[in-house]
Amino acid sequence: MKLRSVGLFVLISIFSLSSCKYDGATREEPSWVRATFKNDPATSVVIGWHKGDGRERADRFYYDTVDHGTDYRSYAYSQSPDAVTDYFGIESAFVELKDLEPDTKYYFVIKNSYGVSKRYYVQTLPDRNDVRLSIISGGDSRNNRTPRRAANTLVRKLKPHFVAFGGDMTDFGTGNQWAGWFEDWELTHGEDGRVTPIVVARGNHERSNKVLAKLFWAHTDNYFALGIADNLLRMYTLNSEMSAGGDQLTWLKSDLADNDDFKWKFAQYHRPMRPHAKKKKDNTAAYQNWANLFYEHNVNLVMESDAHLVKSTWPIRPSTDADNEEGFIRDDKNGTVYVGEGCWGAPLRGADDNKSWTRDSDSFNQFKWIFVDYDAVEIRTIKVDNANEVHELDIENRFEIPANLDLWNPSQGEVITLQ
Repeated sequence: MKLRSVGLFVLISIFSLSSCKYDGATREEPSWVRATFKNDPATSVVIGWHKGDGRERADRFYYDTVDHGTDYRSYAYSQSPDAVTDYFGIESAFVELKDLEPDTKYYFVIKNSYGVSKRYYVQTLPDRNDVRLSIISGGDSRNNRTPRRAANTLVRKLKPHFVAFGGDMTDFGTGNQWAGWFEDWELTHGEDGRVTPIVVARGNHERSNKVLAKLFWAHTDNYFALGIADNLLRMYTLNSEMSAGGDQLTWLKSDLADNDDFKWKFAQYHRPMRPHAKKKKDNTAAYQNWANLFYEHNVNLVMESDAHLVKSTWPIRPSTDADNEEGFIRDDKNGTVYVGEGCWGAPLRGADDNKSWTRDSDSFNQFKWIFVDYDAVEIRTIKVDNANEVHELDIENRFEIPANLDLWNPSQGEVITLQ
């Protein structure tokens, strides 16, 4: 009985913690600005922000292709929020800007009864396939704020076109933990007000689909695809916390079949099919429903999280041949490369479950830095702990390797190239 009582107490404590609300006591002005994509990234963008204390204020969003600083009256366009949500006391407002010009900076401010925010800007993505894209991919920021803040600082310094984030932003999803996450995310903002868009996937620590819907105005079921730079890249965000079959599988089959003309196809989701930590269970549902589709439709790169370690594979494909390991064999010509597995601040685990088709593995705080153009994809793994020592890039030289950047250089080399 004593042990059962302790277990019940722990469960009650965790439930109470996950239910606590953010008190909002110190944030009144519009803050915690974030951007994401729901539709065409060349012509639309979603901007969200924290409304601060109270519900009585009338927030209004002002924007323009011309920078007017904080003089909100001079901005050519304005609109009221398209949606307002409340998650454990974090009241967020969102606008979706549509009919925008591709590859264009949009400057904006937010005004309410407490005043005008600082001036920010967000840049739409190009609509041509003769461009080069810079993408950062990672996940599992969880509870260790020191590496989380370091990784966020590097986002600001490397200036990617967007971040693909594979879930598990916080530990228990409390209002106060999300408040800390949004405060830390502000480190990704440029000193010039640049806001880096984030494309979010749901992890197991996002307790329901509603979490990302409320905090990022994400798609209701947390799975969707983005067509980027004309037909250069099709980017899939899948939800490994719901059925990998059913409606999600039906949609995935249809979308892959309808978009075979894209040069590159990437996918991100949280739970890896074949984790490289022994204590993590295989994601058999994802393997059974998605792996063959990835191979049949030439998905080039899959970005996984959850295990809190570093891994990359050789190009692999599902197989039942006698020499398969855990359902995959190496296929350098037509296989898919899988990378991950998420350590943006979550507790690190050892990479103790390598496969015959594992390229490299290790354990440290990191994310992937990915360059995409029509001819090739380059993937680098960036160690984040020395972020304060890394030189900051300009937009014009965002594809250069900055001074002091700590590149992982394992036995198979520091760059994975897909051609």
